[in-house]
Amino acid sequence: MIAVTGANGLLGSFIVRKLIEERASFVAIKRAHSDTSLLSDVQEKIRWRDADILDPLLLNEALDGCTHVSHSAAIVSFNPHKAKLVMEINTLGTRNVVDACIVKNIKRLIHISSVAALGRQKDQVSIDEENKWINNPSTNVYDESKYFSELEVFRGQEEGLSTLIINPSFILAPADWNRSSARLFKYVWRKNSFYMDGFLNFVDVRDVSSVIYQLLDSNLQAQRFIVSAGNISYIELFKKIALVFNSKPPTLKIPKEIAFVIAKLENLRSWFTGSEPLITRETALKGGSPFVYKNQKIRNILNFEFQPIDKTIAWCGDHYKKKMSSKK
Repeated sequence: MIAVTGANGLLGSFIVRKLIEERASFVAIKRAHSDTSLLSDVQEKIRWRDADILDPLLLNEALDGCTHVSHSAAIVSFNPHKAKLVMEINTLGTRNVVDACIVKNIKRLIHISSVAALGRQKDQVSIDEENKWINNPSTNVYDESKYFSELEVFRGQEEGLSTLIINPSFILAPADWNRSSARLFKYVWRKNSFYMDGFLNFVDVRDVSSVIYQLLDSNLQAQRFIVSAGNISYIELFKKIALVFNSKPPTLKIPKEIAFVIAKLENLRSWFTGSEPLITRETALKGGSPFVYKNQKIRNILNFEFQPIDKTIAWCGDHYKKKMSSKK
């Protein structure tokens, strides 16, 4: 039986949907009283177990009877006010998951990390699974938390736990468009005029969940896999989203110097409101610098083909158009 941590989150909910589709036996782990609305239409097909990954005792109990674990519980935040929380959930939480897997004799742990954990050296234009982590001016607490969480997984492998690490790039999915990648669609829907120079490495959430499912029972171990479909400039992405919305894309590019000023203002806004910054200092530093996360390894091993960007945007865009139409 498969346990999915963070099952009520964006990626976790799609992993659950994939397991339902494949008629796999699983339990979905979430914190008590957390929002499960992303899975409201399939609630009757889910067996929930309440546990916080920061509570080792409850976590151990939640893994009773399980043989495999897909660990997707994490927090994605670039708000400086949440730095301690990010490190606790992503790093300490993963340590607890690894320990629980060892105690429960779990056969396979798949840890969903991020390409952020791979690091990036100055002027580097391509990154693969062998990339070496280094601290640099564009590194933030989220990057560090995912890197340190991987060290916990490596430690578990050394202690006899069979592990694999998945490194997705920026996940595109239909969701609450006040959060995560969905904010890009909201930005275009509202016909904002400005855009920042830069590139985005992306992947369809359905591809990530499919890769995870295929790797759960594989004979591979002690490896990592970049899961990324490709890269695209922000302006090209906005144009494609605008086309789906039959709207106008942003047309005014923000100079890099102005981007740094906006990042500082966004930093202050985040401190006072608790919301996520639209632009961070790290984003501004990376602006205008194209690079790609290489996906050849996972494509070769699974004979896997990623969803084309136009198909992903059309899928997400249709979701938001229906959602907004229902509000009229």
